[in-house]
This record gives sequence, C-alpha cells and structure tokens, in this order.
Amino acid sequence: MNQVVLMGRLTRDPELRHTQTGTPVASFTIAVDRGFAPRDGGERQTDFIDIVAWRQTAEFVVKYFVKGQLVAVSGRLQIRDWTDKDGNKRRNAEVIAENVYFTGDKRERGDGSARPSQDSFSGGYSSPVQPSGFAELDDEDDGDLPF
Repeated sequence: MNQVVLMGRLTRDPELRHTQTGTPVASFTIAVDRGFAPRDGGERQTDFIDIVAWRQTAEFVVKYFVKGQLVAVSGRLQIRDWTDKDGNKRRNAEVIAENVYFTGDKRERGDGSARPSQDSFSGGYSSPVQPSGFAELDDEDDGDLPF
C-alpha cells in the first residue's frame, strides 16, 4: 500500500505548468515539522517535501493556495530517477497529490481579496459548494453548545 498523508506550510506559491499535451501540473513544497523534539532540548526538525498535483487538483492548488498557508495533502509517494545535465544519475522522492485541503483558519489566509473564503469549498479540488442556507457560527459564541 502506498498512501501518504501530510500537513504542513507551503514554502512558496504553487507553480503551474502544462505538459506538451496541455495537461496542467502544479508543483510546490511543504514544510512538515517532525512530531518529536530532539532529546537535547533543541528545536524540532522540519522536512521539506516536494508535492506534484495533476489536472483539476493542480488548477485548484494554484488558484487557492499561497506561500505560508497550512495545508493537508493526501496522495502517494513516487521515486523518480533522472539524469542531470552533467550525465549524473539522480533520484528524487515526491508526493503525487490526490487531494489537497484547507487546514488553517480563515484569518490565517490574509485579506482574501484574491481568493475566496474556506466556506466556499468543501476541500480537495471539488467545485464550489452551492449555498445551503446555513449560517456560519461565530467562533466565540459557543456557550449554548452541549459539548
């Protein structure tokens, strides 16, 4: 089974390209903190994971995600072998994203002038959600909730 689930912050804005046949492909990197701190009390280490998204997922990521934003990615790990311009054999590990989700709160995404709010989407690369008639609850007004 090859399944990867990651959550981290984008280190740069996603970059959109197209293959020769016109298929959209986006690449970006996320910084993922390791779940433990070193025994010597030092800082947590961070891994920088390369992500590749294809087709609708690529277009969704480029349109709605920006550097610094907290995202969740699910997909599969792929190892790619290639030869550099000097003829040296290289190997690269990357995650092929199947789904990319909003995970930070709305305030974290800035003023939202160029990007819609999280409420407009159900996550992943799906289409905008149709208005449902439900009102958003204020984060601070949860006194009447039973839990």
